[in-house]
Amino acid sequence: MDVLKIVLYIIFVIDCIALSAIILLQEGKSAGLGTIGGMADTYWGQNKGRSMEGALVKSTKFLAILFLVLAVVLNLKVFN
Repeated sequence: MDVLKIVLYIIFVIDCIALSAIILLQEGKSAGLGTIGGMADTYWGQNKGRSMEGALVKSTKFLAILFLVLAVVLNLKVFN
């Protein structure tokens, strides 16, 4: 049981570092004023899900869910 706890803690620490790095890599949402000038119809506006920004958003959601699940599992009194 101690080996599983150590492995989960290592995954948790890696998840925390990766989540912090991915959040810092994302662009700010202050570019919303570009929609006034019609910039929302550009290629990057239409294909945001397939761009680098879309991949960062998807990986942020995945890592955040993994963070919450690991935090709950590690705080259970199963490993004592």
